[in-house]
Amino acid sequence: MPNLKSPVALEQLRNHIMTRRPPEQITVSVCGGTGCHAYKCEDVAAALRQELACHPGGRDVVMKVTGCHGLCERGPLMVIHPQGIFYQRVKPGDVPEIVAETVFGGRFIDRLLYTGPGMDAAALREDDIPFYRKQQRLIFGNNGLIDPTSIEDYMAIGGYSSLAKALFAMKPADVIEEIKVSGLRGRGGAGFPTGLKWEMCASAVAHDGARYVICNADEGDPGAYMDRSLLEGNPHSVIEGMIIGAYAVGAGTGYVYVRHEYPLALKNLRTALIQAERYGLLGDNILGSRFNFRIRISVGGGAFVCGEETALLFSIEGKPGNPRQRPPFPARQGLFGKPTVLNNVETWANVPVITGLGGPWYARLGTRNSKGTKIFSLVGKINNTGLVEVPMGITLREIVFDIGGGIPGGKGFKAVQTGGPSGGCLPESLLDLPVDFDRLIEAGSIMGSGGMIVMDGETCMVDVARYFTHFLTEESCGKCVPCREGLDRMLDILTDITEGRGRPEDIELLQELGEAIKSASLCALGRTAPNPVLSTLRYFRDEYDAHIRGGRCPAGVCKALISCSIDTARCNGCGLCARECPQVAITGEKKQAHVIDQGQCTRCGLCKDLCKFDAVVIS
Repeated sequence: MPNLKSPVALEQLRNHIMTRRPPEQITVSVCGGTGCHAYKCEDVAAALRQELACHPGGRDVVMKVTGCHGLCERGPLMVIHPQGIFYQRVKPGDVPEIVAETVFGGRFIDRLLYTGPGMDAAALREDDIPFYRKQQRLIFGNNGLIDPTSIEDYMAIGGYSSLAKALFAMKPADVIEEIKVSGLRGRGGAGFPTGLKWEMCASAVAHDGARYVICNADEGDPGAYMDRSLLEGNPHSVIEGMIIGAYAVGAGTGYVYVRHEYPLALKNLRTALIQAERYGLLGDNILGSRFNFRIRISVGGGAFVCGEETALLFSIEGKPGNPRQRPPFPARQGLFGKPTVLNNVETWANVPVITGLGGPWYARLGTRNSKGTKIFSLVGKINNTGLVEVPMGITLREIVFDIGGGIPGGKGFKAVQTGGPSGGCLPESLLDLPVDFDRLIEAGSIMGSGGMIVMDGETCMVDVARYFTHFLTEESCGKCVPCREGLDRMLDILTDITEGRGRPEDIELLQELGEAIKSASLCALGRTAPNPVLSTLRYFRDEYDAHIRGGRCPAGVCKALISCSIDTARCNGCGLCARECPQVAITGEKKQAHVIDQGQCTRCGLCKDLCKFDAVVIS
């Protein structure tokens, strides 16, 4: 294994790697992201290895288990190059046919091709699928091309060339200026200008010269897994970004703070760090530049509040992960009291792209104040669940309907929450809102780290506000009174409303509490925590009124405010609901209309889910 002593040696190795990888070589990539693991992608990979091992030409085929391809709804995914044939929902039993027909026969298998809403024909290649067409996968696209445990795969797509450029063709101040020109803003939630943060750190007084760079991989939003998938699928992009950042600010040590629930990310990151050191890309005298830098891993316990930068710093130091007052900001006085740059996984992964292609090139992407692309976790009531990378300024409608494929079952769109549990819920009237940092804040939401939860007409927005307030109440560190007491009180009020005890004055009280918590909380968790409540009050006030004044839940979700009955005109007496009712609350003769005993019914909704004739009415 070479220890690279110069940029020339790096390029010689890259050229050597490429000579062993002719463009016409057959490569079969199996998605090995966490989403596809849920569909047993490891069994597909094992079947493929075995089938290739038994085939006479199998030794000439390259097999890769890659990171997440994004379309998690359709896993396990498989792509056969150079044709680029894209298969979805692959099972181990499909593998022999794939090898015989596609890998060696050049023929595609119809049943494994993607079909979806609004498509006239099945898609043969990834680019033919609507989910991918409007994406601009500047950062995330490489996930499907490389084995995350192979540094040579990363080098084959140009990996570490940006590092060589920074170390030998740019001064530290030049790197910072390039990041400033790019307009890159932190992708972890706050959207602070990255170049300005680096400049503050580089100019800060460090009496012993010690500075740090940190990667925040403590992604804790429910339903969000962008950073996790980047770290699992392309850890070297994050490492390269951190080394460039360390060079720019003069740091000698870096930390990646990863939550312990991310075992695959931890495994692949450790492998990548070992490889980078062995190749002379980490450690002493990197590429012969006399620049020294090392990266350590700090494993977090899973506290949501540790995603806040000052709480994260305390956690690395071995202290309780509670936020502190700012200023001083971490760029001036951070880890162990030293100047520290802290960015999240996606931000660091952007750095090699900007360094390599230039700040002006990157600045052409996006909107006036929000440059580049953003990765979103698109989940909830949506046909194409997965990870999407889109240019800043794309509309919510394009993400939900053009990329996401719309709402399952033909049900109507109701809302989308952006920014995770602290984000706001935006209604149908704002579907044409351009997605960038400033426009989302104006609408009462936030970009956050990139969570995007879609809700249909059967969602109760009061219950949504209660759910996320409960989550944030549990995750609050309790250090400051506004967050600790205010969220708890908001949760009590929301619980009362969803359980039929709401009062007209509760709406005004929720508004006042929300504004007070936003203005007086210590950290960003508290300052954004009221967003789910305030946004639903702003856009879905009629649902609060229905719960409080009308004594009903329009979506049929809040059990205390609904009743289940059977429409006798539609019921054919099949008896399925009666057989499955856990409370034995449904009675009736065979082929006769059934009846629900309101005293026994717990309003679980199982009967409605089971009924094939829409005879169960929830009101």
